Amino acid sequence: MASESDKLPSPDRIQFEGDAESRIKKGVHKPVFAPIFTKKGKKPARPKRIHLLVNPYSGKRNGRKIAKHVIALLQNEGITVEAHYSAYSGHLVTIASELTVKSGDLIVSVGGDGSFSEILTGRMQTEPSRKESFAIVPAGTGNSVAYDLKLSDPDVAVNAILNGTKQALDLARVELTEGLPGSEGGRMVRYSHNLVTWGLGVDSNIKAEKMRWLGPIRYDLGILMAIMANGRRHATLTLDGVEMDDDFTLFLIQNSQTGGSELPLAPGASLDDGKMDIGILKKMHRRGILKAFGMLKKDGRHVFHPKVDYHRFKRLEITTEQPTAINIDGENLGSTPLTMEVLPSIVNVMIP
Repeated sequence: MASESDKLPSPDRIQFEGDAESRIKKGVHKPVFAPIFTKKGKKPARPKRIHLLVNPYSGKRNGRKIAKHVIALLQNEGITVEAHYSAYSGHLVTIASELTVKSGDLIVSVGGDGSFSEILTGRMQTEPSRKESFAIVPAGTGNSVAYDLKLSDPDVAVNAILNGTKQALDLARVELTEGLPGSEGGRMVRYSHNLVTWGLGVDSNIKAEKMRWLGPIRYDLGILMAIMANGRRHATLTLDGVEMDDDFTLFLIQNSQTGGSELPLAPGASLDDGKMDIGILKKMHRRGILKAFGMLKKDGRHVFHPKVDYHRFKRLEITTEQPTAINIDGENLGSTPLTMEVLPSIVNVMIP
């Protein structure tokens, strides 16, 4: 687990310990990972009603098929299921905001990280008077948070819905400019449960989205293409009031440990610690970026790279001279300027 250094100023800068029992790769042990949850969960009663929100287009367009399977399993257990299907990107925000959710109901996402983000955003926009409970049925390409939650397939997810444990989950309120650079609109708000990226990570995701037919491997190819381009990226990053103005390669801002295609981006992150983690890749040449990426692929060893800083924060701002792209929970949604505020334990999520 990461330990905080008392010698360094705010914001919290994290120093990682190496796992001495792991093999040395890329010159270092793998880091000791933080627990996914820091607090003990609770065993809830079975849900009285389930609002099943489905993205039919997620992953390999299997959302509707997976939803049909899940509905059959839940109805066999005598649970009422109300299913809703999205028709376009962002539709789940609207659907979720219009739900009538009563005590004992459970809101279930069938899709990937972006689908769950839309659902959370829709519900948070309604300003619910009580903490609502959610569950995830993995049906996307990356399924990063589902991976952290040990939700390996729809059957495991249904078992978590019926017999699992309820855990508190932090979210981040993210305010940014709607639309990618060149197509900006007004200000918008999204609620992130997984990750927010700026810099090379967004460049790579934009490239990867043009290769969806390749499946998860498109993330690796997108990163390699972005590394080869290695454009200059200048930003002012402010963490809990501490300002850093410089050229950077990448910001990996994480609530969960995993991102992309099961990449261990944030070994120190916990989903309920009241903060988010950020890995800052300083400006470096292609060779250094390739080395850092290789260390990342080897069980999150990038945190030991000399050009990587790792912090923990409650509030963050990113400003740039010109609008630059932002990715939230796997979706290329908007542009800088951006502000984030962590909302501790604001919702619940079901785990096995």
